[in-house]
Amino acid sequence: MAALTGTCLCGASSFTATPVSDEAGVCHCSMCRKFSGGMFIVTDCSGDFAFAADAPVTRFQSSEWGERAFCSRCGSSLAWLSRDGKMAFASVQAFPDPARFPVKHELFIDCKPGSYGLAGETTTMTEAEFMAQYASNPEGGAN
Repeated sequence: MAALTGTCLCGASSFTATPVSDEAGVCHCSMCRKFSGGMFIVTDCSGDFAFAADAPVTRFQSSEWGERAFCSRCGSSLAWLSRDGKMAFASVQAFPDPARFPVKHELFIDCKPGSYGLAGETTTMTEAEFMAQYASNPEGGAN
């Protein structure tokens, strides 16, 4: 895929990223829901993700291995980043055409509030399944 530019609501924070695929994933964990105001819809941009040098971005360490990045001016949720710099999951809403990333995966499905659901087929993973797969390997984790 080609590199894309993402921006926040006010335009002050921008980044360039090359998505690994044309798919999106959703996280329903309580941290992602609070961070994004709903489900956090992201695409994997690991390996090629960088904020503009003058972007007023704040990073909040949300776990041992992860941090969340948002615009310091407008508050837009922009990305989940691993603290070691190896993984970057960018909000598809920051890109000009978020519809180009159909949702194919849902994490923490057992934490999803019953007040909403997604249409279409997705693969799902519960919190316990996620933690069993990733907690023992922080480099592959999220949160």
